[in-house]
Amino acid sequence: MSSDDRLHAKAQAIYRLLVEEYGQPAWRRHYDPLSELVLTFLSQNTSDVNSHRAFEQLKARYPTWEAVVAAPTEELAAAIRSGGLADIKAPRIQEALQRILEERGAFDLDFLADLPLEEAKGWLTSLQGIGPKSAAIVLLFCFGRPVFPVDTHIHRLSQRLGIVSPETSREQAQAVWEALVPAEVYYPLHLNLITHGRRVCRARDPLCPICALQAHCDWYAGTVPPPHAAKR
Repeated sequence: MSSDDRLHAKAQAIYRLLVEEYGQPAWRRHYDPLSELVLTFLSQNTSDVNSHRAFEQLKARYPTWEAVVAAPTEELAAAIRSGGLADIKAPRIQEALQRILEERGAFDLDFLADLPLEEAKGWLTSLQGIGPKSAAIVLLFCFGRPVFPVDTHIHRLSQRLGIVSPETSREQAQAVWEALVPAEVYYPLHLNLITHGRRVCRARDPLCPICALQAHCDWYAGTVPPPHAAKR
């Protein structure tokens, strides 16, 4: 078996074992596309708890996207302060919303469903502050499009498992996963890897003795150094 075949087999085994462990999540739209986009801004460099708190505070303060755009930037930043980096995120959110309104004539991202995938990715990443992961989240979670977002948890697991090398970037890891597994499992595998990263393969003190992926983990086998070593 070639190295490529072994990697494909490993990825398929990881997918199956995680389904056995956590179930098979069915695709569903978590938020409307504009809300998802704004949430991706807020989620950058902070925890899910903080980003969701900031999003709820934004929605409570501004009931419409028009109100978000019209708000003084300093006031918007104060409303989302709990998400961190508010002075950077606030103007980026307003700029993105203003551009969508100017280009589309409404606060609406549904056109992304019909664009060729690479064009949809390109349009989203042309927004200041939206990178490949954020674009992939909007496209997968809102439209079910075949992209595989790689967040901090998935990046860590990908390196530890030996799917990618310790030097591989998140963007490169995204392309690797997209090549290794069929598009129909992107969504459940993405969610299950995140769940596993939070519950078992944690950045600090991973629970290797109870890990369902032991037999497929290069780090557990001692063949690769641990990436993302814990900072104490």
